[in-house]
This record gives sequence, structure tokens and C-alpha cells, in this order.
Amino acid sequence: MNNTLLLILAFLLATNLIVFFLMFLDKLKSANPGSSRISEGLLFFLGSAFGALGVYLGMFVFRHKTRKWYFLIGIPLLFLQNLAAAWLIYLYLLNK
Repeated sequence: MNNTLLLILAFLLATNLIVFFLMFLDKLKSANPGSSRISEGLLFFLGSAFGALGVYLGMFVFRHKTRKWYFLIGIPLLFLQNLAAAWLIYLYLLNK
């Protein structure tokens, strides 16, 4: 593998681990009424910023936000967007 691909994969891994951890934190906070939660808008933003896989895995590992239809449909679509954008960035950096 070349350095460009490794750099992109490392970025994607780090981003998705952080987002996965944020889903865990939000699940913990959901048990305590009155605690400050992570907004759904922020979770969607992080999903669109290359963290969709972390949100999606967090949804099912922690059973969090799985009843929300817009998460069940939107996050997989954002994952496809993440893949397409990462591929385009890779092709751009490869030809630069």
C-alpha cells in the first residue's frame, strides 16, 4: 500500500473510533434524565464528516437510536457518501 492510502485509512479509522465512543457516551447519558446529551444533529454531522461507520456500529452495538427511522436510513446513506468522498480524495491525491 502506498502512503496516501495508509494516511486516508488511518484518518477514517481514527474518526470512526471517536464517533463510536461518542455514541457510547450518549447512550450512557441517556440513562440519566437531565444530563447534557449529544445532539442528533451533531451525530449526523459527524457521520457526514467521515464518521458514518462509527455511528452505524454504535447504533447496533449499544442499541442506541435504532428506533429513529432517519438514523436507520440516513446513516447508511452517509456511509455511501463517505466511501465515495474518500475514493475521490484518494484519486485526487494519487494524481497530484
